[in-house]
Amino acid sequence: MAGVHSALLPLAMLLCFPLSSRAAPFQAALVQDMAQILLENYCFPENLVGMQEAIQQAIHSGEILQIQDRKTLAAVLSAGVQGALNDPRLAVTYEPNYVPVSPPLLPSLPAEQLVRLVRNSVKLDFLENNVGYLRMDRIIGAGTAAKLGPLLRDNIWNKVAPTSAMIFDLRYSTAGELSGVPFIVSFFSDPGPLIHIDTVYDRPSNSTEELWTTPSIMAERYGTKKDLIILTSKRTMGAAEAVAYTLKHLKRAIVMGERSAGGSVKVQKIKMADSGFYIMVPVARSVSPITGQSWEVSGVAPSVNIIAKDAVVNAKSLLAVRSAIPKAVQSISNIIERHYAFMDRVPALLYHLQAADFFLVTSEEDLATKLNQESQAISEDPRLMIRLEEDQFVFSDNKDSEDEMVPDDSALLGTLADALFKVEILADNTGYLRIDSFDDSFLEPELVERMEKGVWEPLKDTDNLIIDLRYNTGGSSASLSYILSYLQDVLQKRHFFTIFDRVQNRTIQYDTERWITGQHYGSMRGVYVMTSYYTASVGEEFAYLMQSLHRGTVIGEITSGTLTHSKTFQVEDTGIEITVPFINFIDNNGEFWLGGGVVPDAIVLAEDAVGHTHEIIEFHRGLQQLIHQMGKLLETHYAIHEVALKVSKVLRAKWAEGMYRSVVDLESLASMLTSDLQETSGDHRIHILYCDVEPESMREVPMIPTAEEVGYIINALFKIEVMPGNVGYLRFDMMIDLEVVKAIGPQLIKSVWDKIVNTDVLIVDMRYNTGGYSTAIPLLCSYFFDVEPLRHLYTVFDHSTSTVTEVTTLPSTLGPRYGSLKDLYILTSHMTGSAAEAFTRTMMELKRAVVIGEPTVGGSLSSGTYQIPGSVLYASIPNQVVLSAVTGKVWSLSGVEPDVIAQAMDALNVAQRIIAARLMNRETGK
Repeated sequence: MAGVHSALLPLAMLLCFPLSSRAAPFQAALVQDMAQILLENYCFPENLVGMQEAIQQAIHSGEILQIQDRKTLAAVLSAGVQGALNDPRLAVTYEPNYVPVSPPLLPSLPAEQLVRLVRNSVKLDFLENNVGYLRMDRIIGAGTAAKLGPLLRDNIWNKVAPTSAMIFDLRYSTAGELSGVPFIVSFFSDPGPLIHIDTVYDRPSNSTEELWTTPSIMAERYGTKKDLIILTSKRTMGAAEAVAYTLKHLKRAIVMGERSAGGSVKVQKIKMADSGFYIMVPVARSVSPITGQSWEVSGVAPSVNIIAKDAVVNAKSLLAVRSAIPKAVQSISNIIERHYAFMDRVPALLYHLQAADFFLVTSEEDLATKLNQESQAISEDPRLMIRLEEDQFVFSDNKDSEDEMVPDDSALLGTLADALFKVEILADNTGYLRIDSFDDSFLEPELVERMEKGVWEPLKDTDNLIIDLRYNTGGSSASLSYILSYLQDVLQKRHFFTIFDRVQNRTIQYDTERWITGQHYGSMRGVYVMTSYYTASVGEEFAYLMQSLHRGTVIGEITSGTLTHSKTFQVEDTGIEITVPFINFIDNNGEFWLGGGVVPDAIVLAEDAVGHTHEIIEFHRGLQQLIHQMGKLLETHYAIHEVALKVSKVLRAKWAEGMYRSVVDLESLASMLTSDLQETSGDHRIHILYCDVEPESMREVPMIPTAEEVGYIINALFKIEVMPGNVGYLRFDMMIDLEVVKAIGPQLIKSVWDKIVNTDVLIVDMRYNTGGYSTAIPLLCSYFFDVEPLRHLYTVFDHSTSTVTEVTTLPSTLGPRYGSLKDLYILTSHMTGSAAEAFTRTMMELKRAVVIGEPTVGGSLSSGTYQIPGSVLYASIPNQVVLSAVTGKVWSLSGVEPDVIAQAMDALNVAQRIIAARLMNRETGK
């Protein structure tokens, strides 16, 4: 309570003012009476807790300002109470001549007056297209409705119920009763389930009333299926706000116009003592169970912001848009059902479109956006697009056309061939073939013969071939198999691609053409495809297939991305169009290609493509030798020889299959080799590095620190602490070499080890230790075992030297041992690796430590770094396998699985809790 009291002192201070010499009884009594009124009537009593006591203290201390002018005092009090309670509805006025007038309750008026009042506040009209218009300037309460039930039913509700859509105009509704809200909401709702629409708390009676829809009403319901638009303005207030707010958040109505006034459920003007001062107090409050918030003070924000005077015209336009939704959805569904190439996705698409919620659609643009989002979410196909016509220019790459006539005259055939192809022999015996269109006529016998002599015959003896598609804007997919067949071996049969045409319901497979004659270019020589932003349609298909078939290297710019195999249709009676892919292009791997542009293996400007192509051709000349050398290094040094032989064989096979044609420089080669080596071997420790300088890891001899460097190394690598309960904590972040340990040993013992060796329990934190040298592992382990007997830690087989080494604890150490009896805990993370992981696994297998944290990275005691001859590529190859001292089996590459799994950040806390629990158990004798 003291906290609440002090928090509310600013309220008291804002309501009270300092005296210059003595207290002012009139002002003090006025403020005290105002506080009492608020405590008894303000609808947020929880904000007033402690206020009365705070005011009493302020009065007794004489802190009330003596303001003689009554209106000034009222203004100051208003500002104070509004600021303190953050409620602009609270207002103090000075009105000595004010005579309260209580208007008669509406139900008590004679029926004739009620009828006149209703007729003056309600206007019903019928607009074109069977749209109802109902203007209501006062929300009719339950009492009045009960008295005038038949009149309201027959002249308002039942008349408007048959309309197809409705505009409910509350722009001028500034009065009314909250008791009328349930009927209106029920009118626009279904009979069930009943909906809790409001909770009203009344402070003077300290009571709460819940407002619900009703299972039956006195009129025919409008229901939930027809469109409803509510119009609001800055003057819309009170019960009308409750109607608009509820129907908006039930997603039953679109609110259009201006933000409403932000009125209140009930505000009373209460006299303060017998002084001529009055205070306006909100005595009731509304909380919507739909949102947990209220329309009071803040008002109702419209779904569509429009100047109030223009709201009716805009509402009519909006209803026209919304009335078109069912027909547009059906039209789009019909187009998809007839044309969409992914037939298996059609049922889900149609169901989703029919079930979609279009409540928030307020314009044709909204409708197009919503339909596009729904269709792409289900189809996962970027080619299926719905948009406004003016949004995007329509590209059609699949127009129907009649077969072109191939000329009979040999001269004309030559002209056609010259227009389609350009052939040259470039430097270094590199062939050049420019194709500007994949024409249907490729398949005509007359032109095939001409091409064999004019194209393939001149190119047959070149070492490499450049195919220039930078100016190729399309053609016929059927001609691709002809070109691709020439790029295979004579007897080689390959499947190239499949096309499924939904409109014709036809599937065509394109394989190696057996009928072609003449010299094949074959599958072993290099083919380099140049592209530009203008490469489009079937030109993109060819570039894509050369990558998919691993037959060529693509160099240049990303292609246009206009290939969609689609048709565009106008959605009837709208400005919306739908683009539907009616053809599926399926590559040789069974993957659906959805277009979107081909990304070259080497991205360069189109005008620079020729020069870069020659550089890549030169690079590829030595590529096979590099891959062969990599395999030999692996066979020589990798720890498991049979795995090395298998991986080397796979590398050679991938080269033969063209898998390395996408490699365009040493960096991309290093990346691809790393991926292939790790995938084939199952060993993530193998890496190929691209380095301009020799890697540090190739320098085997560790640097012995100078005397000046020793202190820095210890401070950088080690952190110690003796925690409560005589628990030692040792963190070190790198496994340093044994020779370095010997060099810094005396200072290390003094600065680190001597401070924790006498603790009862030790936590060794390896969470940030990514490894280092394995030579110090035996020494480190020795500190946690007794001198005798020597313990077998693990056995190392080094493939590079073909040696087997049994690693044990050491007979002597510098400084005292921790021994084998005190508890030891090791903390790990996903970063813990290499020699740090080896130490952890050893201590865990020998049951000398409890490991807590995350599984370790999975590493090796030693990896050698070897240069691939004739390059600046280096291979990091694990050259040792470690055999368990307990099982005799090779250690797993998957890392150490802790005894207690915990997030790395929580591992220390978990260890401390386990230590405390064990200590408690020992003390209690358990």
